[in-house]
Amino acid sequence: MTLRPPLPAWVRGYRRRWLRADLLAGVTVTAYLVPQVMAYAELAGLPAVAGIWACLGGMALYALVGTSRLLSVGPESTTALMVGAVIGSVPAARADPSSFAATLALVVAGICVIGYFFRVAVVADLLSRPVLVGYMAGIAVLMVVSQLGTLTALTVTGDGIVPEIRSLLEQLDAVHGPTLALGVATAATMIVGSHFFPRAPVSLIGLIAATAVVAAAGLDEHGVLLVGAIPAGLPVPGIPHVDGAAILAMVPAALGVAFVGYTDNVLTSRAFPGETREPVDAKRELLALGGANLGAGLMQGFPVSSSGSRTAIINAVGGRTQMTGVTAVAATLVVLLALRPLLEMVPAAALGAVVVYAATKIVSVGEFRRFARFRTSELVIALVTLVAVLAVGVLWGVLVAIGLSVLDLLRRVARPHDAVEGFVPGLAGMHDVDDYPQAEVVPGLMIYRYDSPLFFANAENFRVRALDAVANAATPVRWFVINAEAIVEVDVTAVDVLESLIDDLARRGVVVGIARMKQDLAAQLEVAGLLDRVGRAMLFPTLPTAVAAFREANPAD
Repeated sequence: MTLRPPLPAWVRGYRRRWLRADLLAGVTVTAYLVPQVMAYAELAGLPAVAGIWACLGGMALYALVGTSRLLSVGPESTTALMVGAVIGSVPAARADPSSFAATLALVVAGICVIGYFFRVAVVADLLSRPVLVGYMAGIAVLMVVSQLGTLTALTVTGDGIVPEIRSLLEQLDAVHGPTLALGVATAATMIVGSHFFPRAPVSLIGLIAATAVVAAAGLDEHGVLLVGAIPAGLPVPGIPHVDGAAILAMVPAALGVAFVGYTDNVLTSRAFPGETREPVDAKRELLALGGANLGAGLMQGFPVSSSGSRTAIINAVGGRTQMTGVTAVAATLVVLLALRPLLEMVPAAALGAVVVYAATKIVSVGEFRRFARFRTSELVIALVTLVAVLAVGVLWGVLVAIGLSVLDLLRRVARPHDAVEGFVPGLAGMHDVDDYPQAEVVPGLMIYRYDSPLFFANAENFRVRALDAVANAATPVRWFVINAEAIVEVDVTAVDVLESLIDDLARRGVVVGIARMKQDLAAQLEVAGLLDRVGRAMLFPTLPTAVAAFREANPAD
């Protein structure tokens, strides 16, 4: 029996009628991809061609392993900034930044593969929408600031946004006018052009126009810097030589790159499910990201993730499968091998303009407005995340973003909604008396609902609010029945607090019961011995059975 390697799902179910659309989408996205990835390589502090090399390896391997049919993988603004930050902060990286960046991609790949086997894909759910929007806005500001030197032909120094701006202001009299004019004009052309022609490859058009202007006016002879010499051919795939100490130094950064890249991949792929709307396998996407970074590292590139803008283009043009990525690889190879002399003539300021243009596309002002209308706390979280990224940088900004997401989650479950429930005339079931003023409670019976699992952060809050509800009842409470539909689990702290609540209410002559308890919760309370404390007769499968039992036990009511 001959064993054959498994083919990707998109290959096994490929339909011939998709081919034309995929080829068109692949060629179209290449027009956006080449200038973008060259600019992101410059953003990372690497030669522009490193962006193309990373793209070739990343796209090729993702097409084999990934589960998204449309995702465009390659260099991306956030990961490029993070790579640049690492290269600037690790002394060993400055001697050979290209080898260091390629090794970083391989370390990211290893982390992703390890994460795949240890099932850490759940981390993608830790970032709330406000955190992501604030984080990307901060990244956009850093992207623009990072290009100040490129757009002015100045040597901008400083560690952080404020020192870099200060360095620029101190050298304003030395700004190179032609470089600044070219960069600003190119960025403005892209921004305005994308507004009126949203499907046009404005990045490519801007680069071609800027290159033509420099060549026609001879601006390179007047101080306008060009991309310069690009190595002929392709790099030989291989593992770069970096010493062990440098590899250890890059592990924290690699963890951050892997986390941000994976989150980016999952969110973007879910946003563009394609024509078939097949679900994305979040766990396998972690392995696919590892494969993409393996390819990028072996091709002497740098860490890659996904591009939301390029994925949106593939979707808009009508791409159907990862054949678009395969086509883009082929088209990019043609550009690199056949048009290398033209790439060498691209002005560096124009690549800086591409970064500035890309930054305007990742800031979602409308989302900030939506957060403000929806809930003030959501807006505050987004703004705090933005400030954190600017204040402490990209790498620590990732950790701050995670911390804010966890704190926001704790805030919600630590102080959840609660309700005393009663009957509403003409409406089935029992409902929150605060939502329905006409609701009628059963005298002597309090049905109390707490809308969260019980654990150390909210257990005492549950006890205090439950006692307050009993104390403020319109009539003396005889039975206190916990509607446990939202209490899916408890921890030891919550068990102790429940026992304390039972004792507190018993001293007031109140009997405690539990209704609508799930089997998992019942098993936990059984082990803790709490079900025996409550009494089997006070455990009810539904609220109506609890009400009926109360009325039977208290016929006078």
